[in-house]
Amino acid sequence: MSQDPIVELHAARKVYRQTQRSERLRDVFSGLLRPRVRHVVALDSVDLTIRRGEVVAYAGPNGAGKSTTVKLLCGLLAPDAGTVRVLGMDPVAHRTRYVGHIGVVFGQRTELWWDQPIAATYEWKRIVWDVPRDRYERMLGFVREVLGLDEFFNAVARELSLGQRMRADLGLALLHEPEILFLDEPTLGLDVLAKRQMLAFIRELNRERQMTVLVTSHDMSDLEQLAGRIVMVHRGAITFDGPFDHLRRQATDQRRLVVHTSGELAPVLAGAELVSSERGQHAYTFDATQIHLSTLLGEVAAHADVLDVETHRPAIDEVVAELYTRWQATASPVAPRPGAAASTAGSASTA
Repeated sequence: MSQDPIVELHAARKVYRQTQRSERLRDVFSGLLRPRVRHVVALDSVDLTIRRGEVVAYAGPNGAGKSTTVKLLCGLLAPDAGTVRVLGMDPVAHRTRYVGHIGVVFGQRTELWWDQPIAATYEWKRIVWDVPRDRYERMLGFVREVLGLDEFFNAVARELSLGQRMRADLGLALLHEPEILFLDEPTLGLDVLAKRQMLAFIRELNRERQMTVLVTSHDMSDLEQLAGRIVMVHRGAITFDGPFDHLRRQATDQRRLVVHTSGELAPVLAGAELVSSERGQHAYTFDATQIHLSTLLGEVAAHADVLDVETHRPAIDEVVAELYTRWQATASPVAPRPGAAASTAGSASTA
């Protein structure tokens, strides 16, 4: 698999202007003449590189800048400063040529014709995008089989369930065989089974076709199943970039140990806190950065006959929630004040 960079952001910056209106009637006319403007930093000098064939999770709290980044990469927005390059192209300047190389799925939107069957939307894309018939048929067969589209391929889009619509949207994004796929909240609102199917398909797509994938989601367990690398963004700046295991180490590595012993009395373990004990089953919490599991198991064995052992790492959502809490205490980035307009720092609600 080629490891050449396919996505490159360098010092990318995006600031939104939000006009502020007073709720008082007497301020209406002065607001029209001299409107107050709030400048919101969505991205603040972001550097990011993604290599061909990678699956990268892009995550952060609401307003962190995730969707703004995806919109820059799709060519829907232009940066106010810095550069954005994908496949060596500027997504805005080379938009006509560029869109033929990317696939995009927004979980909150659909490209399907609402009152037409899925088949009609797919055929429309083939014609408008001028996708060669052999290429179209090859990819159509692939997505219909792997995404299970046959059962509703001739159904009207508005009559589909959310899971069916998401599968149809993903298949539509792949018809022209893009080199890179941008997924913004692709599992939003899906039930457990639909979510599992979606994640399995994305993994299959990457494994079989070496497609590069950038995916955003608030569901961290989904991202951990899908991607080996996670990029965390907060208030417009990248705060972490690396494997999920390394992300876990950013927070206290608190773990849970459950031991089942022949006796009902809970052993006292140095470096672990007993949280419950019932009928010979004892639960402890401990910090894996401070004490090794083997040491604790040795202490248990020295005091009682061990019948069974379980260990649990904290859910990735708990780890991330702890990091979010820590980050919330930091100062937010402030945009420069252009002219005499009022300016307030904050995170973009549209990001």
